[in-house]
Amino acid sequence: MRATLAALLFACLPLLAVGQMADDQVSSDYLSSLKVAGANGASIALGGALGRHSTGSVLGVDSIPNWSSNFYEPGIIDSFGDLQFNWAYTMVGHAPFGQGHSSDWDGESTFIGAPIVPVNIDLRNFDGSPRFVNGIRMYLDATQFVKPVLQSPIFSLSRYSSSGTPTQFTDALMRAEFFKKSDDDWHTYLVPRVAPARTMVLIRGTYRFATAPDGSLLFVLVDPTTFLNDFFPPPSLTGPDNASVIGQAESAHDITTRDISTFLFPNTFLNVGGGFLVFGFHNYDIEAGGQDNGFRERRYVLNYSSYITPGVFIGDPVLDVATLSHELSETFNDPFVNNATPWWLSPNGNCQNNLETGDVIEGLPNEIFPITLHGNTYHPQNEALLQWFADQTPSSAIHGAYSYPNENVLISGSVPQLPGCPAPATTASN
Repeated sequence: MRATLAALLFACLPLLAVGQMADDQVSSDYLSSLKVAGANGASIALGGALGRHSTGSVLGVDSIPNWSSNFYEPGIIDSFGDLQFNWAYTMVGHAPFGQGHSSDWDGESTFIGAPIVPVNIDLRNFDGSPRFVNGIRMYLDATQFVKPVLQSPIFSLSRYSSSGTPTQFTDALMRAEFFKKSDDDWHTYLVPRVAPARTMVLIRGTYRFATAPDGSLLFVLVDPTTFLNDFFPPPSLTGPDNASVIGQAESAHDITTRDISTFLFPNTFLNVGGGFLVFGFHNYDIEAGGQDNGFRERRYVLNYSSYITPGVFIGDPVLDVATLSHELSETFNDPFVNNATPWWLSPNGNCQNNLETGDVIEGLPNEIFPITLHGNTYHPQNEALLQWFADQTPSSAIHGAYSYPNENVLISGSVPQLPGCPAPATTASN
């Protein structure tokens, strides 16, 4: 069952004495001891060849433009040791194979709506009244980060080696992956628009928090179950609800099935336990189709991304749009979160079997690729390219690269692993 959000009340609990911390309050440097991921693994095989044609888009769904192809690589598909050689994948936009392949997309640009929904965080007491600490309201305003996100390399144009003209970060990555197969005019652009802000109300007991030196709310650690219940609408045959954040945006038509929607949170992280945090994720919400769309399943492709301000992760270069660049890059490479790959072990210790381009590089010393625009320096994350997952040697990506925009983060392809990556391991080095 979904909990009903508490009504707005203006009574508050007695103020804490100055300097006294609540039992659910953590120090401002608490996040420095937490990690994003970790694992280990073992080698089994080599290979690597990419498909040259598109097999079309996913049928029977109402969603963003997409295309599919495959790559060849011997790898274990399941815990029974079954070997698979052909790995299908679906990506955003239209196929890049425009050089003489009349059956495929002709290389023209694709434009995809990209609404930004700022989501404010409103901390409440057990009784639903607004939370105050030392007289300061515990509230995070996400709208203040919309302008810097719009001016960032995610949505503004910048120069990259993969494009003859300035382009967006995610388009530059896709062009780097298919640099030798696409036409010069093949692009996939995000067209941003700002949607009305939404608010996630969190009741005490479902979160922990820290305050900044001035006493204002610095960051929030949210219980994952609570977050997901408040974020996604419950399954329904009658359409989205008006209680969840996504449901509100869908009901108001602020986001559509033809969009890649960003739900922008301010310093809001999921505390998954074991010393690990989640900064963001990409996924899609499913809603039933109707007569207006031929009764096709509606897929709202979206991401939750935390905008990170200085001082949250002390000494860490992960700032501002790092999470958003990670999640949107993975969305472009795996919009429906079902692109399986051979098991891989990345230099950061992550062991997975999916096309998650950011997970390969997160946490490495050179994970960030700083870009200065409009007088500000932004911190998007470097990403692994498709050729790394396919262990293609040599890589058919730009300049034979396995990572981008920094082509030297990964210097060789992924060595396929046994499920779970049991030690000892042989893997690419950074």
